[in-house]
Amino acid sequence: MHDLSYFRANLDAIAARLGERGYQLDLEGFRALDAERRAALTESEGLQAQRNAESGEIAKLRKAGVDTTEQQAKVRAIGDRIAELAEAAKQVDAKFYDFLATVPNVPHASVPSGRSADDNFEVHKIGTIPTFDYEPQAHWDLGPNLGILDFERAAKITGARFAVYMGLGAKLERALINFMLDVHTKEHGYTEVLPPFMINSASLYGTGQLPKFAEDLFKLENTDYYLAPTAEVPVTNLYRDETLDADALPISLCAYTPCFRSEAGAYGRDVRGIIRQHQFQKVELVKFTRADQSHDELEKLTSHAEDILIRLGLPFRRVLLCTGDMGFSSAKTYDLEVWLPGQNGYKEISSCSNFEGFQSRRASIRAKASKGKPEFAHTLNGSGLAVGRTWVAIVENYQQKDGSIVVPEALRPYLGEEVIRRR
Repeated sequence: MHDLSYFRANLDAIAARLGERGYQLDLEGFRALDAERRAALTESEGLQAQRNAESGEIAKLRKAGVDTTEQQAKVRAIGDRIAELAEAAKQVDAKFYDFLATVPNVPHASVPSGRSADDNFEVHKIGTIPTFDYEPQAHWDLGPNLGILDFERAAKITGARFAVYMGLGAKLERALINFMLDVHTKEHGYTEVLPPFMINSASLYGTGQLPKFAEDLFKLENTDYYLAPTAEVPVTNLYRDETLDADALPISLCAYTPCFRSEAGAYGRDVRGIIRQHQFQKVELVKFTRADQSHDELEKLTSHAEDILIRLGLPFRRVLLCTGDMGFSSAKTYDLEVWLPGQNGYKEISSCSNFEGFQSRRASIRAKASKGKPEFAHTLNGSGLAVGRTWVAIVENYQQKDGSIVVPEALRPYLGEEVIRRR
């Protein structure tokens, strides 16, 4: 959500910057609402002045013993009109906030302009892309051949875009979750949270999924509950409608959750395998900071997600998203893209974003120092990492010619195996 006063004062500049991310701001609609609100306030202020003058005159007349019935009726009528105008202004304010609720965040000044992913900026690459003396397989062949991944039975149980992990496949998923949580809590300074996996509409509004992206969510029938699309939603909303101690910021939290997405706008993309599923597991990193900390903390958070990939020996690159490829709520986003040999390309495995005050304004999360006024906190989050895609990256990058998978050294204490073979 945008600050209305700032938005009004910088309308043309904001419209131009939003245009760089492919969003056409309805300037005429905004100005029409603004004119309607100003007209109501101007008339109300005039009537209040008139009522004050009339009330003063009535006091003088009553003191002189003059009948003021007619004047009092006039003042009551003015009061009724002021009340009508106040209600009209309130309704216009509601329209303003409905309007602003669908307007994406303004990109930070450091975000490059561009129309699509083709215009993203590669920050760096880390790790060596593996070479094979045979044609590397994709995980959708490796997994079933090893008996650790089953798509057919998942489709029988539920439907398309679901998977069953079997044996060491299931254990590898669990090992990755525990490994990620241990690194982030023991070495990166995050506090682990296990939130509810069902969330209400107020929480989804706070982080920006509602009202604009309702079709991407799974809603429980006859309730106000939704299945969480990411731990970002419940963890960010831990502090909704609260004021944090600014001197104690940043607060760094991490959480494992299953995530549920309808992928309504992703038809035809990544339909094979487990890259784009309706249900998947993720470890999420969330930070609450002061405004002057948030971009430094974005660099730290992104490096923490990178550290997982480095420890697992997976080749990846960091990409700074351009204006045309950013998410709705983000002011700046880095994507981490891991190399997948079976698909001969990079695939996003983490998206690390600074939302600045966009989410906290919607969720009413403030921060107050010992001296000074409360201000909206800045919120950040990023995958640390998407577990299923990490599973894929390990299976594809560590595959052997005989179809077995070498287990990265960092995971061996968690998995209890050095190699995954068919059993």
